[in-house]
Amino acid sequence: MDDVRREGQRPRDCEDQRAWDRVARIQADWRRERPDVDVSPQGVIGRLHRLADRLTEQLCLVYGQYGLGEGEFDVLCALRRAGAPYERAPGELAAHTMVTTGAMTKRIDRLERAGLVTRRRSGDDQRGRIVALTGPGRELIDEAFTDHMRNERQLVNLLTPDEAASLEALLTTWLSRMEAPHTRDGG
Repeated sequence: MDDVRREGQRPRDCEDQRAWDRVARIQADWRRERPDVDVSPQGVIGRLHRLADRLTEQLCLVYGQYGLGEGEFDVLCALRRAGAPYERAPGELAAHTMVTTGAMTKRIDRLERAGLVTRRRSGDDQRGRIVALTGPGRELIDEAFTDHMRNERQLVNLLTPDEAASLEALLTTWLSRMEAPHTRDGG
């Protein structure tokens, strides 16, 4: 194999990949400077962090094609997933998108100005509000979601089907342990 590699060219085997990626170089620097510290977790966490950044960039390209940010896309998806009549209370939306109610209010304001959602008083509680997709909002999110899934498929297709299944299983396990730490210590 050539010792000189053009920038951006992918390495062919796992050992060559580690020498090529930034995380491995950072770990090598730390091993040299701090041999007393185990930097092996950085191999997983650092790569996940870099991968998440790259994935977010790629996902946001599709959202941007529809004039949406990541947050607005999430709100429209949460409303669409609710089923007819495609509405939820703002607190429900915040829970479904894992943001604060303050951040949710800003997202809803932007979507309402764009004519993609409406707000009305709740029939049960006149102090409460309901957010609903408009016809144009539903059309937009249906089209955007289709392109989003196509984009995600292209990204996942960088892995073999077996690699993708193994990664999904590992991530599912890890995430469940992170989100429910009390189950590990008997609590």
